[in-house]
Amino acid sequence: MDRWSMAMGESGAALDAGPLVLIGDTAHGPRIEAVNRAGAAAGARRGMMLADARTLCPEIATAPSDPAGDLTFLEDLAIWAQRWGPWSALDAPDGLLVDVTSVPHLFGGEKHLLADVHEAFAKRRLSIRAAIAPTAGAAWALAHYGPDAAIVEGHDAIERALADLPVAALRLDEDVVTVLRRLGLKRMGEIATIGRDAIQRRFRNRKSPAANPLIRLDQLLGRVPEPLLPVVPQQMPLVQRRLLEPIRYRALLDRVVADLAADMARELEGQGQGARRLELQLWRVDGEVVVRRLEMAAATRDPAHIVRLFAARLDDIDAGFGIEMLRLRASWAEPLALEQSDIETAAETRGTSLAACIDRLTVRLGAKAVSRPVPFASYIPERAQRWLPPLEPEPASQGQLAFHARPLKLLDNPEKIAVLYATPDGHPQRFRWRGGVHEVARVEGPERIAPEWWRERGGARLRDYYRIEDGEGRRYWIYRQGIIGDGRGGAPDWYLQGLCA
Repeated sequence: MDRWSMAMGESGAALDAGPLVLIGDTAHGPRIEAVNRAGAAAGARRGMMLADARTLCPEIATAPSDPAGDLTFLEDLAIWAQRWGPWSALDAPDGLLVDVTSVPHLFGGEKHLLADVHEAFAKRRLSIRAAIAPTAGAAWALAHYGPDAAIVEGHDAIERALADLPVAALRLDEDVVTVLRRLGLKRMGEIATIGRDAIQRRFRNRKSPAANPLIRLDQLLGRVPEPLLPVVPQQMPLVQRRLLEPIRYRALLDRVVADLAADMARELEGQGQGARRLELQLWRVDGEVVVRRLEMAAATRDPAHIVRLFAARLDDIDAGFGIEMLRLRASWAEPLALEQSDIETAAETRGTSLAACIDRLTVRLGAKAVSRPVPFASYIPERAQRWLPPLEPEPASQGQLAFHARPLKLLDNPEKIAVLYATPDGHPQRFRWRGGVHEVARVEGPERIAPEWWRERGGARLRDYYRIEDGEGRRYWIYRQGIIGDGRGGAPDWYLQGLCA
């Protein structure tokens, strides 16, 4: 299986007008993430601290790096690069791997394929280094350290073609490369001469491929498989309207938006999805594009709800000489199962559903003015909930916390109760709460909850929770804080924290 790999960078005279580096913040100060040609000529290098670079070139210019934007661009580029192969994979931060098995003959051979790749990237002002080899590791090594447009045919030729490349071509961690160089191994061919046993003894405890030269070497030669994660393009639902005559009035605009919302609802329903983020683009006659965005608290494909939310965002639209095209795109969609329409309409008839209410408040007041409670993985009941903005995704849940039954209502703060009589190291037989005395008829427990050692001090006490029922059938959730003789305080205290059904 042949693959080609590439490393790329942006070209252009404007970027090389003077020394320029992209920096990222670290605990020790700004660090260089990328360097243009002029900056590299001045002595700046990727990974160097900015203060060190300024000693070599005081006039060096800086700009903040954007790792998230770079990754998004690389993902888009990986999808675009699938014109040369059935699938592609990311080689972050600046590379791609494309499977070109049985593809070169469509371009007239492997050389012509690489020439087409260089030409296509040059049109987009991207300079690249590309190579074709039977394995991903070999293609990566040639693209980064070998001659440009190198081609290796057959697995038998890999070891001979890569023997003179530096050991860094094995995609190893920096500390591993340093160790190999101190051992006198500077070229990949020298690793084979020293023998596998000597290297195995040195790195036998390294299980990660990037920390073990032998694993990387076997992957490069095709002796062991190297799984790659292909980039799968996702088609976001999109609908649009091209108008015969430009529109300038709000009533006509609302009508077209309503039609787009209905089309989007049908598109989302066909895919079994609901929109979380919508983008409405309006093309004016003079070429200007006006964009309005919406983010919903829950996935939806209700056209009436979408139109109602956009109505508040279109008041300040300047149509100019008229709007000739509208496009509605769901840039964020989530799976949404089919529902019975009469149940949903009943929620709107009797009142406003929670998700719709959150969306309306967010549009009117702003996203920062609204928050919602979400579960949080903590055994301590008062910490098992946090407040987040409605548009933020919920944190990952931990299933091991789900089996604990909790009362329907938790008090904002546990209230101390006076225990009139309790069994030794057990539940209370009688207690006073809010001026009333309660006789305990039934008990379930205890459920012991230890303090969170990474948050609490060393003197924090254990909690033993009980579900109790008094003589009148009322049920409570109480706990004893501390154990007699635990050395962390005096007698244990009792608290009531929840009310059961």
